[in-house]
Amino acid sequence: MKFSLNTRNSTTHFTSVLAAFVIGSFSINAYAAKVYSTGAFSDSSLPSSKMDTKHSDDKQPSPLVLNGVFTQGALLRGEVPKNATVTLNDSAVSTNRDGKFVIGFDRTAPLEHTLTVTLADGSETVRHITLEKREYNIQRIDGLEQKMVTPPASVTQRIKQDNINVAKARSTNSDLDALFTRFTWPAKGPITGVYGSQRVLNGVPKWPHYGVDVGAPTGTPVYAPVDGIVTMAEDLYYSGNTLILDHGMRVFSTFLHLNSMTVNVGDRVKKGEQIGTIGETGRATGPHLDWRINLGKMRLDPQTIVTGTPQ
Repeated sequence: MKFSLNTRNSTTHFTSVLAAFVIGSFSINAYAAKVYSTGAFSDSSLPSSKMDTKHSDDKQPSPLVLNGVFTQGALLRGEVPKNATVTLNDSAVSTNRDGKFVIGFDRTAPLEHTLTVTLADGSETVRHITLEKREYNIQRIDGLEQKMVTPPASVTQRIKQDNINVAKARSTNSDLDALFTRFTWPAKGPITGVYGSQRVLNGVPKWPHYGVDVGAPTGTPVYAPVDGIVTMAEDLYYSGNTLILDHGMRVFSTFLHLNSMTVNVGDRVKKGEQIGTIGETGRATGPHLDWRINLGKMRLDPQTIVTGTPQ
């Protein structure tokens, strides 16, 4: 499977945007993800692609459907017959009552993986997955206030508590399956930062950026990319007003630096419903939305689950 990297230069003032939680990064190279598939979901709203539904040896329909971008940082969505079990590299993968499952590969994941489906009758289907290796950009930024590079001791406890609260907000494993519908961009604007790139701030290498940034004026609406349940709506030290949505099966969207949040913890929101507005709260030097996708604790690239551009 192949994908392409497209680059373009941004000339807006948003190129100075800083990411959050751990120090993020910025890149003017936007990753344009092409979706691939080895089968068709029963949910026709997923992105379409060339289908491969036959075994090459016995010409029987494959019991495995797998959709996504086969690259480092990707979230893949799959489906198998009910009562089948799935393992990835010999580790069990949870399936829901309909046989749907999700798997992810982090920023520096190995390129070779084995996915095994075992049916109720004991027969197995083995799929070898080869990921495309990605290259990430490094950006150096000097002249920042030192408190934004190394936070003062007075806020250390707050940052620790923020991290605890974020982990709790992403700890559920609900039976929602909204993530098996088509994701849409949560805001409109130019892409000003991409997943995986890294910053060196005042000469100090920092954590990679784990989201995609959309630059737009303060007050620009932010919408739910798919259905979800709000598990966090809180002001955090690094990321400012931060909202987390549970899309089901340990997949979460996080929205950082919001100017306002128009929903509350526990609210069920529909795809396309407004959940807040773009801002520059927390560690940011310009208004933008930092959108992140997590599979549990694994930080993945939102551009591997959404098509097109946010403009």
